[in-house]
Amino acid sequence: MIDWFVQTLRSYPEIAIFLSLALGYYFGSFTYKGLGLGAVTATLIAAVIIGQLGITISGPLKPFFFLMFLFAIGYAVGPQFVRGIAQDGLPQALFAAIVCVFCLAAPYVGAVVAGYDVGSAAGLYAGSQTISASMGLATDAINRLGLSAEETKRLLDAMPVAYAVTYIFGTVGSAVVLALLGPALLGIDLEAACKRYEEKHGGKKETGGPGTAWYQFALRAFRVREGGQAVGKTVQAAEALLPEQRVFIQRIRRGGRIMDATADTVIEAGDIVAVAGRREVLVNLIGTAAEEVDDRELLAVPVEGVDVYVTTKEADGKTLAELAKAPGARGVFLRKITRGATATDIPILPETQLQRGDIATIVGRTPDVAAATKMLGYPDRATDVADVAFIGGAIAIGALLGAIVYKIGSVPLTLSTSGGALISGIFFGWLRSVRPTFGRIPSSTVWFMNSVGLNVFIAVVGISSGPGFVAGLQQLGFSLFLWGVVVTTVPLILAMYVGKYLFRFDDAIVLGCCSGARTTTASLGMINDRAKSQIPGLGYTVTYAVGNTLLTIWGMVIVMLMT
Repeated sequence: MIDWFVQTLRSYPEIAIFLSLALGYYFGSFTYKGLGLGAVTATLIAAVIIGQLGITISGPLKPFFFLMFLFAIGYAVGPQFVRGIAQDGLPQALFAAIVCVFCLAAPYVGAVVAGYDVGSAAGLYAGSQTISASMGLATDAINRLGLSAEETKRLLDAMPVAYAVTYIFGTVGSAVVLALLGPALLGIDLEAACKRYEEKHGGKKETGGPGTAWYQFALRAFRVREGGQAVGKTVQAAEALLPEQRVFIQRIRRGGRIMDATADTVIEAGDIVAVAGRREVLVNLIGTAAEEVDDRELLAVPVEGVDVYVTTKEADGKTLAELAKAPGARGVFLRKITRGATATDIPILPETQLQRGDIATIVGRTPDVAAATKMLGYPDRATDVADVAFIGGAIAIGALLGAIVYKIGSVPLTLSTSGGALISGIFFGWLRSVRPTFGRIPSSTVWFMNSVGLNVFIAVVGISSGPGFVAGLQQLGFSLFLWGVVVTTVPLILAMYVGKYLFRFDDAIVLGCCSGARTTTASLGMINDRAKSQIPGLGYTVTYAVGNTLLTIWGMVIVMLMT
């Protein structure tokens, strides 16, 4: 039975790949306090174990999935990457670039001092900085060195060994350094800093929310009493009686007739008005001064919640306080802002700026939502259909441009097909944020291209290098793990001090900036837990977009430096 199983995997290596994915995703799903191996490392370990059976995989499978993965990465980070480079995110983008230099320099110095070869250096870099994608570009670079087939294979087999040994501390250690040691090293009371930030920008923490019985916005009916403040005033003037709150009179029952309220409609005593606003305002302010009425017919208005892809120049870079005054914002409320490749939730504060590429979830009456959607951008309607013609064409264009070789003297320079796919993803991801009528890729498809694309590549690498993995681990030993600890920790500590004292980022977001520049999502989760707030995420998105791009490209650069 065992012989049949082994022989079957050797004859049908595609089964070995699927088995590696199944084991990797299953065991990678287990976490302890938000920390775990993750699908990538677990898939690599499973593939290495299966690779001990001597399975040979040939053909374009590995580069096909890796190009798909790189394009998805670029497509997801494109809007934030371009914005960070070109607009007001420049300080965060520059900070991320400096941190990326630290993340390249530390493994390079460590590899030179320890005497590691090119493959081990690339693996040390990829694992300690938890940037699995860099191994693909490093593989391309090693294949172009012009070495013998045996030497090339030896270097490529050494890469996943160093990666696997250093990745675990790269993940866990970065979270510990940033979330646990970071506040102490910088002298920050993280929770207090986030509270100050919220107060400074006009926000406050909400309790309850989706999945609970509490809801944030409501439409309720009140009877206007004789002698009340609103009697004789227009709807616009009555709404202005609460200048610090956003409340809207949407409909009025006068006698037996129901009519829609306009800005110049005059309110009379005895009217029953349907008022939309935050639940706490309706209950605590209006409800104590007016008689609430259960008028089902008056309140039976069509409402909806829509995800809007922010694309317009009118909304880009504007604060929520500025947008709230626009005519198109009347009658609608903002429930959620999602930003970036990691779908980071952005706190809703008056001074929060909307950016192109954000997804804003708005709620309100159907006609009001339509007007607000036109002001903000394009409705992001749920769909399962991806524009595959766009995906294939964009990857092909990027790969073709990346395959071009430029020579400076006798030195050949090229992006490689992998680098070309990444740059293509960034460009077309940004272009869709400006012109969202084409190139639709549902978030589930982006996830598949991102996660499965990378893990198929990792599975092929692990299976192919399996026979030499144990020998390489015995040769490099515990010293490789220690070097991983050093080159993981040093760039993070430097990043924290540079962010606080050179760039002078607010204490509430400086650690989020560090997490983004090092693309360590696990540490952001721990930082938010320590802060009891989502505020650190404001520093994550631009730095993540820049960091994810540069750290991936560094996989090629470290091979060039080592040779």
